[in-house]
Amino acid sequence: MKDTKTRVAILTGSGSKFFSAGWDLTAANDGEAFESDYGVGGFGGICELKFRPKPVIAAVNGMAVGGGFEIALAADFIVAADHATFFLPESTLGLIADNATIRLPKILPPNIAREMLISGRRMLATEAQSWGIVNEVTTAEDLLPAARRLAERICQSAPLSISAVLDLMRELETVSTSNAMTVLRENQTYRNAIDSQDATEGTKAFAEKRAPKWLGR
Repeated sequence: MKDTKTRVAILTGSGSKFFSAGWDLTAANDGEAFESDYGVGGFGGICELKFRPKPVIAAVNGMAVGGGFEIALAADFIVAADHATFFLPESTLGLIADNATIRLPKILPPNIAREMLISGRRMLATEAQSWGIVNEVTTAEDLLPAARRLAERICQSAPLSISAVLDLMRELETVSTSNAMTVLRENQTYRNAIDSQDATEGTKAFAEKRAPKWLGR
């Protein structure tokens, strides 16, 4: 995230069967203790990051199971292959999908979220798109090209504006509507964006009918 040349990250799995199978249940069966503290960033290095200045796209190339589904939910965008499946088997194994218990009810209606979290029901990519979990469903062959096209569209926007929007959306999740504008205006990433050279460049480029040349400052 500190690499100034990187504007967007794309996460995907190898092969076509799994995006991620989550926690290693075989290791757990062999006696490995369940670990709820995964260090900086949480599970997968992404699930508990409090601030991530650059967007992450999950290109889901197969089954996103348990913690694998949670990694996808922690991304800012999800592009899924048409054979991808999302499910949370934790409750059927005596465990709890902790991160998904926080994130999923913010996307799905409560009854659907409860069903997935408690019964482990599987959701296909097309249904996940209809509920707003997935941004785009593609063929397996077009998955990474589609993710790259999305990344290219994102890169047309100003870096500081992107960073501010990501930061504000996370901060405002727990703020009441009446206080939201005050919090927004006091947010440093918001101030950085609207006071930036890019803000001047964007309006100037619009007036001159040309593509903006973002400086990231």
